Amino acid sequence: MTIGEHLSEWGGLPTHQFPDRHTDAATQAAAVRDLPAADEVAWRIGVESYDPEETWTEAFARFLDTVDPGQVRALVVGCWPDAYDSGPEEIFAAIVAARDRLPALRALFVGDIVMEECEISWINQGEVGTLLDAFPVLEHFGVRGGQNLVFPAVEHKNLRKLTVEAGGLPVEVVRGVAASELPALVDLELWLGTPEYGGDSEVADLAPILAGDRLPNLERLALRNSEMQDAVCAAVASAPVVARLRELDLSMGVLTDDGVAALLGGQPLTHLKSLDLHHNYVSTEIGARLTETLTPAGVALNLDTDDADSDEDGETVWRFVAVGE
Repeated sequence: MTIGEHLSEWGGLPTHQFPDRHTDAATQAAAVRDLPAADEVAWRIGVESYDPEETWTEAFARFLDTVDPGQVRALVVGCWPDAYDSGPEEIFAAIVAARDRLPALRALFVGDIVMEECEISWINQGEVGTLLDAFPVLEHFGVRGGQNLVFPAVEHKNLRKLTVEAGGLPVEVVRGVAASELPALVDLELWLGTPEYGGDSEVADLAPILAGDRLPNLERLALRNSEMQDAVCAAVASAPVVARLRELDLSMGVLTDDGVAALLGGQPLTHLKSLDLHHNYVSTEIGARLTETLTPAGVALNLDTDDADSDEDGETVWRFVAVGE
């Protein structure tokens, strides 16, 4: 599976594409006239990946001069020219330079790019700590693409949701997130990925997250899209952070009966509101055991195999994470 649709919402607001620049004055005026209020949507700013009419920073400058930036609550960075070859350093600099004009900004996503624009593992990223430092009141932050992604250990007192999507997360990114001080964080989602696309972390790198000491308010933990999903499950089975979670998401990875057996043999999960294991390689038998354990307690369990093949006979020829290249 690849990512074929842009985000439909971010920061609790529906996304809205800021219109392209039109050479025809009447068309341009009509596009501006029909815009929603600045605080009603998450503004998606993106340009064509190939031979765009303007650069991303030019589109952003138009945006700041068109809407009331002081009312903007959510911003989504879409595609920039040649994202498979160029990083977003100029984009980051432009956003940071505009921080005083964006006092209401509470949600930011970088890299809402679909496969027709650039495959997820080809997206070049940058040092996202500069954005978090520049917006200390930010509450939702997300980034897509692991190539050249840098996420140093940060301290952010207001961040409530952090999402990092990749076909493979570099180990230094995982360690940076794990070492960050995020006392307000409620929702953490990491797409760990596969070594083929740069995902070289190991379960031990997740230890600070699973201990939960720096995440006192965490309610949802998603460790998704991992080739080492069975080992992740074994670690989660005894992780202290699990006791305070409401939602646990271990979906989209190479999950087999071994991983489910580890969950069944570990700490109780009956306090959870939901457990998401969709896209898996789990046999009907052990899936039924998990269902019988959790469903009577009111846990919403998702064992949908999606486009993965269930492991009925203990053998599956092809096993892939849901999102790779």
